[in-house]
Formats: sequence, structure tokens, C-alpha cells
Amino acid sequence: MSKEAIMEAAKQSIVEADEDMALEALANAEAEGVDLVELLSNGYSAGMKELGDLFGMGEIFLPELIFATEVMKTVSAEIEGKMDMSAAQKNGTLVIGTVEGDVHDIGKGIVASLVKTNGVEVIDLGREVPAKNFADAAIEHNADFVGSSALLTTTMTVQKDVEDALKEAGIRDKVKTMVGGAPVTNRWAEKIGADAYCEDASDTVNFILDWVANK
Repeated sequence: MSKEAIMEAAKQSIVEADEDMALEALANAEAEGVDLVELLSNGYSAGMKELGDLFGMGEIFLPELIFATEVMKTVSAEIEGKMDMSAAQKNGTLVIGTVEGDVHDIGKGIVASLVKTNGVEVIDLGREVPAKNFADAAIEHNADFVGSSALLTTTMTVQKDVEDALKEAGIRDKVKTMVGGAPVTNRWAEKIGADAYCEDASDTVNFILDWVANK
């Protein structure tokens, strides 16, 4: 089976929320020597992005997105389990969460999975996380990065609160901050003083690895 066919199967398994298809694509990838991080990023995550776009256009509904997310969680856990994580934790520590008032954590979960497979320790705070909790976790885990996700325009302001909480805790200059989510833009990131706007999981990984390589 070609690499392209495996990637397409992985993508479609998420679009169709078919766990059996997803695990079969993973097995085929292993048999053919396909890089599992690439499979996660360009296969499964591509499927989630397509679903996210369809959801944004109103062409699918929330239950379909939730079913697909469960499949994504399953294959992400499988990939993490198969990779040699003993070499991980060399690219820093990321504290990540969906901000207070926002219950959407699909995109954040994808980011956490992909970042973890790139040798970064991930402290996932979950959803509806108060701004102060980001700062507390960053201190507790000696984090290098803090990422906040907001999927609603009404919760975006909490990302500014996260920046303020880090300043109040005296650690803002010790961490790099990233913001993301459907309504978030680069302009918003600049306005609140975040270090980066990350459109998707790949953006987040690239920002972290670039920073690690150049620090």
C-alpha cells in the first residue's frame, strides 16, 4: 500500500469517524515504515481539519465532530504508545488548555497529541481553565510554553487574562505564549502581547521546535 493511500485512508477514517479504518491505516503505516508523526499530522489531523471546516460551514453537526474526536483520541494514544518517548521531554514543557467559559477542546486535544509526539512534555489543563491556573501550572511544571485556546469570540478576552496572570506571577518573560482557536488571529495575538498565533497543530509544533533550535 502506498504512503499516499495510507495518508488518505487515515484522513478518511477521521472524516467518517471509523475507528476500525483508523487503526487499519495505522497498522498499514507501520508495515510500510511510514513515519507515525507524519501520519498523525498529515493523515489523521488533516481529517480533523476538514471536519472543522465543514462544521464551520454548517455542513456537519456537533455529534459528528464529537464521534470523530473520539477516534482521533484513540489513534493518538496508540501512536504515542508505539513511539519511543524515552527520548522525549527534550524540547521543553507546554502548558495548554481551553480558556474559562469555553467547553470546546477538540482542536486543543489535537495540538496536545501532535506536540507530545515531537518530544515536548504536555501539561493538558483541559477546558474551562481560569487564567490564573495557566500561570500556576507554568510555575509548578517549570514550563517553557503556555498555549491557550478559545473557540468563541466571547472567551477570547480570557487569553489576555492569561497574559496578565503570567505577568502578575512574575514569569511572563520566562515563557513563550501561544494563542489559537477559530476566532483568533495574528492581530489579536499581537494586541494582547502573545508571542505567537498558531492556526493549527502543525503551526504550534513548528513554533516550539524553531524556538528550541534557536534559543
